[in-house]
Parts: sequence; structure tokens; C-alpha cells
Amino acid sequence: MPNENRRGGRKQRRGEASNSVQQPSSIQPQHRFEPLRAVSEDELESIHQASLKVLSETGIAFLDETACQQLADAGAVVKDQQVRFDPEMIAELISTAPNEFTIHGITPERDFIMGGKWITYTAVASPPFVTGLGRDRRDGNREDFRNLIKLTQMLNCLHTTAGYPVEPTDIHASVRHLYATHDAVTLSDKPPFVYSLGRQRNIDGMEITRIARGVDQETFNSETSIFSVINASTPLRYDTVMLHGIQEMSARNQAICITPFTLAGAMAPVTVAGALVLQNAEALAGVAYTQLVNPGAPVIYGGFTSNVDMQSGAPAFGTPEYWKACLIGGQLARRYGLPYRSSNVNAANSVDAQSMYESVISIWGAIMGGVNLLLHGAGWLEGGLLASYEKMVIDSDVLSMVNSMLEPVTVDDSTLAVEAIAEVGPGGHFFGSEHTQERYKTEHFRPMVSDWRNYESWDESGRQEAHQRAEKLAKQLIDSHQEPPMEEDIRAELDEYLERRVAEGGVPTDY
Repeated sequence: MPNENRRGGRKQRRGEASNSVQQPSSIQPQHRFEPLRAVSEDELESIHQASLKVLSETGIAFLDETACQQLADAGAVVKDQQVRFDPEMIAELISTAPNEFTIHGITPERDFIMGGKWITYTAVASPPFVTGLGRDRRDGNREDFRNLIKLTQMLNCLHTTAGYPVEPTDIHASVRHLYATHDAVTLSDKPPFVYSLGRQRNIDGMEITRIARGVDQETFNSETSIFSVINASTPLRYDTVMLHGIQEMSARNQAICITPFTLAGAMAPVTVAGALVLQNAEALAGVAYTQLVNPGAPVIYGGFTSNVDMQSGAPAFGTPEYWKACLIGGQLARRYGLPYRSSNVNAANSVDAQSMYESVISIWGAIMGGVNLLLHGAGWLEGGLLASYEKMVIDSDVLSMVNSMLEPVTVDDSTLAVEAIAEVGPGGHFFGSEHTQERYKTEHFRPMVSDWRNYESWDESGRQEAHQRAEKLAKQLIDSHQEPPMEEDIRAELDEYLERRVAEGGVPTDY
């Protein structure tokens, strides 16, 4: 089970940025409130039944012969890679998926629980471009990739990377996953991620993670240690490489996050209800396939339904439609007893007011919807095309505020403060009272970026916008990063694996 330090709240962990930047210690928060429902139970059932009708009558394409044969053997109707599912088959298969499971870190202190009432935050993943640290928008590269991994390690509220925080495009695609995963497990001890872009990438990602954890194959196969996102190619298709990812990962009890990419008005019906029917049909088919590969394999129900700007066709995020979809997606995941993934997203091109109000809408929709995995939790800009150092720090502040809000309010004789109120009396203040002073250092939450000085004390040297303060903090955190300790023989085995696989040429890139 996960390390008790995480369960216990604000206890210091190895690698935390206690000396460079003041921030709350690492915890895994839990939901304290009932999730908000955007539709009634009858309406939710209508979405469910419509999804089953899509799967049974229209079907969904599985572009892999092995998957098609497995599904046919299990009772699905398969013709020319178009798979139609009987509703009872879907119900039977998804019933074996776990409601909750542990994802193991490179070190035990980084274990966390996926599902139930637990919440997991990740860094931004997969943008091709990066900005920040005093430099303009630029192509993804290994230097920025490594710096963003370091920043992810040092931001205490983030539990995992969930992908490349920026694509290191200066590394050839055939060996990029080898260098990137090696960097991920040596610069951070938080659980890594592998892209499902061909079997060998999954195999390499799992083997690098196994070596870094210092466990044997049997232990690795019994302890979920790495995860991958599987996107349906909306509408109604699972591509070959995605299905290979499920086959490799689910077979070894590694986590799969099934996430249809449904944009209302483009790849999905323009109505929120119609887009969710499509999302749900694709998600159920993907979840069912993970359980066909390996009953009980860990899987997450992912929602990513938003809308497009119908005047330009550009994706829009942090919208009212996205908010509603977050809530209903959570209702659907709970109906099936599955962990729920949502995202912190926005369509802003810079760290500005738009980027934050759209992000807060996204975060709040996810939290109110009962999210378990908040993907892209910190650092996303430009509809997912851009990773930002400054946005990562500011988003982490927001997530820490959410954590603080989710902590239970203590109500007892001490906190009711009747004696303190009597001590201060009419017209006094509580700044210097014993009740305030003895709690200030232990209970006061102060965000990293916020500047709460009044205007008169805001002199020229301290007059900085939030993104400027965030840039300074990002630099401090990266500069204070130290590689987590790793046994010499494990590091040597990791380095040898990297060198050998690079020498072998990595993976083909001609598909």
C-alpha cells in the first residue's frame, strides 16, 4: 500500500523544495464533498442506453487483427474490423475493472492511490512547444524537457508527469522515448508515463521503470508502476498503436487511461448530450477491451469532451460546455465504478487572465465532478500546444489552494475561539492574540505567487506581475533540484539499457 507519509497529510518528503521556495508539503488530497450532478439519474441512464445502442448498432472500428479476433472470440460481432458489442457483453467485461488501485512510484514515498475519493494531479503533457524562463515560444527540446521534469519533481502538489511535459523534438523519434523515460526516472522519483505509439515503446517504458524501481518481473507485473493514455480516434475508431498499448500494458497490470477526444461540433455531435454519448460509447469499448486482455487490469475512465469555436474551428476549453461535460463525465464514471480522469485546460496563448479563468473553470468542473486523475494539472497553454514554466507554477498554486479547501474544517472548543473573542473584546483586533499567534505558522496557507501587500508598500523593486513572480520561482525550483538518490547498480543497469537500445536503433518510425 502507499506510504503512510502520504496518507498522513503535510509531512516532508525527499526532494521537496523546502529550502528554496515555501510551499505546502506533498499530500494526496481526497474529496470531502459529494460530487455535483449536472443531469438526473434518468437522464444519465438515457446517455448510457444511447451509448450502448451506438455500440450494438453502429459499432466501433478496431484497427488490429489480434484485437478483432479476441473480441470475436468473446462474442462481439466483427466484420471488416468494425466491432459491434452486445450490451450484456459490455456490462460483463467492465464489471471486472477495479474501482481503486495503487500506482507505485520509483521510491515508495511516491506511491499514490488512483480512484475512490483520492485525487491525483499531473504536470502538462505532450505540447510540441514551450515558453518561459525569459525566452519566447520555441520548439520542444531536451533541455526544456529535463527542466520541466525537474520542476515537476520540485512542485510538491504534483504527483506524476503523465507524459512528456514538452516533446523533446531535438532527439530522433526512434530513440526519443528511451532518453525521455531515462530522464524521467533519474530526475524524478514520481511514477513515469509511456506513450502507446507502438509495442516496443511500451515494452521499453515498462522495462526502464522496472529497473529504476529495482524490482523483478513478477513484482513489477503485480504492482502498477507506469501508465499510458489511450485515445480513441474519434469518431468511433481505435488505431493499431493504441490497441497494441492496451495489449502490452493491461497484460502486465499497468494502468491504462481510456480517453476519447470528443470535440462537440467537430469530431462529435454539436450538443453536449450527443458528444457525451459518443465519448461514453468509445470509453466503454476501450475499458471493455482492457478487461478482455486481462480481467482486473487497472483502467481509468477518461473524459475530454469540449467544444470548438464554430467560427474558426479551433478547440475551445474552459467553456460552460466543457464544465458540464466534466460533471456528467464524472457521473458516468461513478455509474460504472471506475476512476475518473479530467483535465486542467484552456485555450489562451499566454499567461494572462483568460488562461487562469478558463483553467479555474476546468479545475472546478473536474473537482465538482469527482475527478481522480487531473491530467495536465499544471502548465498547459494554447489548447495544449504550449507548455509554460510560469503557468506550471501558477497552476500549482491553484491546486494547492484546492487541497487546502478540501481539508476538513476542525470544529471544537479550541477552534470556536470563544475565549479569544472574549479576550479581544469590542473594537480590538486578533493579530497579536495568543490564539492567532500559536496557529499562524502551522495553519496559515500562503500561495507561492500571490502578492498580498497593499499598493502603498508595493515599491518599484517589488512591482511584478504574477507571471514575473512565477518565472522567478520556477528558476529557483529548477536550480534547487537534485536527482533523487539511486543505488549505483540500478543506475548502471539503467544506463546500460539505454545505451544498448539506442545502439540497436530504438524503434521503427516508418509507419
